[in-house]
Amino acid sequence: MFRGAITALITPFKNGALDEAALQSLVDWQITEGIDGLVPVGTTGESPTLGHTEHERVVEVVVEAAARRVPIVAGAGSNSTAEAIAFTQHAEKTGADAVLHVTPYYNKPTQDGLFAHFATIAENTALPIILYNIPGRSIVDMTPETMGRLAEIENIVGVKDATADMARVGQQAETCGPDFIQLSGEDASAVDFNRAGGVGVISVCANIAPAKCAAVQKATLDGDFDKAEALLAELLPLMDALFCETSPSPAKYAMARLGKCQEEIRLPLLPASDHARAQIDAAMDGLGL
Repeated sequence: MFRGAITALITPFKNGALDEAALQSLVDWQITEGIDGLVPVGTTGESPTLGHTEHERVVEVVVEAAARRVPIVAGAGSNSTAEAIAFTQHAEKTGADAVLHVTPYYNKPTQDGLFAHFATIAENTALPIILYNIPGRSIVDMTPETMGRLAEIENIVGVKDATADMARVGQQAETCGPDFIQLSGEDASAVDFNRAGGVGVISVCANIAPAKCAAVQKATLDGDFDKAEALLAELLPLMDALFCETSPSPAKYAMARLGKCQEEIRLPLLPASDHARAQIDAAMDGLGL
C-alpha cells in the first residue's frame, strides 16, 4: 500500500492563512498525474509553523480531496509524545491511512527514549505508523537495532529513511524483517535506495514533477533500473535546485511558477533568493515545466 512515489506536500498559504482551495487543487492534480500517495503536514508542509488547528485542517482537506484514490500518510510527529498522540488520533478520526512520525528533535532522546516514544504512540492508535529518521534535522539517529525492536510492534510498519546511507537499507531489513516498508527520504538517492531493497520515496521533487517522479519509481519497482537511472538523470538538476536553499522555500517558488499556489512561506524561512530562483528556473526550463 505504501510504495512508489509519495509526495511530501507543501502547504499553500494566501494572505497569511491556509489556502484551502489551492490545497484541494494540488491534491487532485497530484493524483491525476499518477502519484502513489500523499504526505500532508510533514516538514515540507511547514508543520513547525502551523498552529494545531491549521495542522488538523490540512489533514482534513487532503483526506477529503483525495477521496480514497491514494493513501494519505498524515504527518503527526512531535518532540512531545503527548502532542504526537493527539495529532495521530486526529488523523485516525479524519480518515488518514497512516501516520508519519519523525524522531523527536532538539531534546535528543536516547535509543531507549526513542523506543518508548514510538511504542507509546503505537499503543494509542490503530493506524499504521511509518517512522521518519532524519538525523540531519532532528540531530538524533535511530539505530537499526532500535528500529528492529519497534518493528516487532504490529502497527509500526515502515520507515522514511533520510540518512542517505545505502548500507542502512540492508541493515534495517535484517533487524526489521523483509516485510518492513523502507521508503527513501532523499530524492537524488532514491533509485539506489530501491536497488538496495527499498520500495519507494517520500519526495519533495514530486510536488513539481509528480508524473516524472512516479515514472522513476515505477521503473525501479518493475526492476528496470537502467530506465530509472535515465529518468533520474533528467530530474537531478531540479532535485539539486530544490535544496539549494532550505526546503520548502525553493519548492514554493517552483510551485508558484507553475501557477499552483502563492509563493508565500512563513518565518523563520524566507522566500527563495534571486540566486536560487535562477537555478530553479534553469532546472524547470530544462524539463519543459
